[in-house]
Amino acid sequence: MTRSLIPPRRPIRRGILLVPALAVLGALTAVPALANEATVTSGDIHAFATSSDQGITGHATMVRTADGKTIVTVHVAGLAPDTAYGSHVHRQACADGNAGTHYRFDATGPALPPNEIWPVFTTNAGGVGNGRAVVDAAAGRAAIAIVIHAPGGAKIACADLT
Repeated sequence: MTRSLIPPRRPIRRGILLVPALAVLGALTAVPALANEATVTSGDIHAFATSSDQGITGHATMVRTADGKTIVTVHVAGLAPDTAYGSHVHRQACADGNAGTHYRFDATGPALPPNEIWPVFTTNAGGVGNGRAVVDAAAGRAAIAIVIHAPGGAKIACADLT
């Protein structure tokens, strides 16, 4: 007597798993987008054409958290050593009027934190700086760029947040 290594054929039961699968699929598509997700935008920092130092580089990130906060970080290289720099969230793209004006949560409010987002920083001996700002409000859609300001306020570099 020989045995076959191939298992015996079993009838295929079509439709038995189809109904539960469709029910699960329908339930998944009926669920609205999760409101508890963070939104992250980021971009590379480049010197403005008007900047005296075209060697400025870096990266900026904005996180709008699920619990309604905004966290902005900047990492910049190619700056003067041991120097304090301002950086702010702006309302226009870098190429549009050098990013326009500062973003404000309340347009009629003061030009200071927490109404504005200021991840200011001081560079190290190598001209590298890291800034971070946390605000207890979610930045709106108009918050689209991060501008690095030289001491004295001149706009020297920018990152579009996409």
